[in-house]
Amino acid sequence: MFPMRQGIIVWLYSLKHSKQLRKYGNVHYVSKRLKYAVLYCNMEEAEGVMKKLASLPFVKRVEPSYRPYVKVEFESKADKEKEYEYGI
Repeated sequence: MFPMRQGIIVWLYSLKHSKQLRKYGNVHYVSKRLKYAVLYCNMEEAEGVMKKLASLPFVKRVEPSYRPYVKVEFESKADKEKEYEYGI
């Protein structure tokens, strides 16, 4: 129903050009102090968007967000203790 989204962190030389990033995806956050922007685009288009962004003259570095690949299912400490008690 909803397309999978990928976060991209774009490090900039100057924030003057941060508005130009809107044509590559949805700009979620811009840090004035550290001079980076977080934008989201469709996961299928992420690799192409990253190459386009890296070729821009005002972009210092482009990094993907690893959030979609991080396991978010956590186990409670009580469950692990039961596993050790029963030898599972």
